[in-house]
Amino acid sequence: MIPILHTERLTMRAPRWDDFEAYAAFCASPRTVHLGGPFPRCDAFHKLAAVLGHWHLRGFGRWMVADAKTDEPLGIVGLYYPEGWPEPELAWSLFDAAEGRGVAFEAAIAARDYAYDTLGWTTLFSAIEPKNTRSVALARRLGCTQSGSFYHEIYGDLHQWRHPAPEARP
Repeated sequence: MIPILHTERLTMRAPRWDDFEAYAAFCASPRTVHLGGPFPRCDAFHKLAAVLGHWHLRGFGRWMVADAKTDEPLGIVGLYYPEGWPEPELAWSLFDAAEGRGVAFEAAIAARDYAYDTLGWTTLFSAIEPKNTRSVALARRLGCTQSGSFYHEIYGDLHQWRHPAPEARP
């Protein structure tokens, strides 16, 4: 049910059990501070299972992003629409091994193209905690513009970064 996407350097696929250690390490790291973390291993298990479950509940979701040559897990990127969100978003979370390599940008472009070209969506946003300067920089690089904010009961105020419409993609 979860399609596999390929980019020049990445494979975007369903999460597998052998991805769990990398995902649990990410969840326990300071990288999750803008996501409500760090989280213990037991929460990491539930969160990884939710990535799979989202596909079954919504018919779309996030992929495990892996190095195309080594299959090393590098992060979770894709389409996300949890309870309390105003609309589906393009979300990204990268592991330490992906830092500074352009992985988030490459995977986000592939996920956005999937939303527009395969699912036929005409709009897409990313929800970003205002202090998450790295995600804000990525949103800008993707051509997004800030278009307001919304309040979530767990995450607080989140800024909405609107992606270019399908016909306006760079």
